Amino acid sequence: MSQSRDWREHGVRIVRRDELDSNTPQTPGMTRAAAINHAKAGANKLWAGTVNIQPDAKTGAHHHGELESVIYVVSGRARMRWGERLEYVAEAEAGDFIYVPPFVPHQEINALPDEALQCILVRSDQEAIVVNLDIEPVEVSETTWVGPNHPQA
Repeated sequence: MSQSRDWREHGVRIVRRDELDSNTPQTPGMTRAAAINHAKAGANKLWAGTVNIQPDAKTGAHHHGELESVIYVVSGRARMRWGERLEYVAEAEAGDFIYVPPFVPHQEINALPDEALQCILVRSDQEAIVVNLDIEPVEVSETTWVGPNHPQA
């Protein structure tokens, strides 16, 4: 015997762009705003929102604990630095996805001097974990990545 469900109230949710919630943990240099969470959409296992970084700006170093993150670049060019001293670097442009595993120290950088970097961020849990780090980054990267999975030899 199947139970009837009120799909109107417990079905698809639309969160409009002017309904985003910026009352979420922040990292210096970026603005995060929640679109999909429990309060906005009833989500229990995902968090999704926007990330905007001003032209020629960078975030502070941070990680998100045990959470996995996926960043989709909507417009602009993202330079990601990661590692114990942010010694690794890769760039992504509009249409690219970036995966950040749990506990990875990282920093987002807007690689363009005259255009905002706009991204969509999805995390694997509702928990708002943002651990801001005091890392002195190296000036020259040990590895320059020329593709998402192909380090330069």
